[in-house]
Amino acid sequence: MLDATAIDTAARTAWGEARGEGLCGMQAVLNVIGNRSAQPGWWGRDITSVCRAPWQFSCWNADDPNAGKIASLNQSDPQYRTAHELALQLVAGTLVDLTDGADSYYRHGSPVPIWALPRFFIKTIGHHDFYRIGLHGDGA
Repeated sequence: MLDATAIDTAARTAWGEARGEGLCGMQAVLNVIGNRSAQPGWWGRDITSVCRAPWQFSCWNADDPNAGKIASLNQSDPQYRTAHELALQLVAGTLVDLTDGADSYYRHGSPVPIWALPRFFIKTIGHHDFYRIGLHGDGA
């Protein structure tokens, strides 16, 4: 049986982080969640703890405008339905990784985070730049 809490938390995270990016953007965020949960560490040990780790996915931060919105989501929102379907695939282990193993990202055009060293860059999907930092021992 699939973990309903993990599905719900992952879907809300994808919606909160990338609903404006469409299917591919939400899938890429879910890929990061999956890649992090496959490498347990400071950022969490499973899908739910990875999503809810402090200051990792801004939509869960109390001061983020999306925090209140993700709490009230339901299946009447078409983008949430898409995020939920993708989250089901993530938890089932069938979600294709668009990010080529990325475990981190940030919004392209915002101030570059200190961890976003050029050697860790993988690709840009929509408005997000994706990185793999955990496998290198930096920041993980």
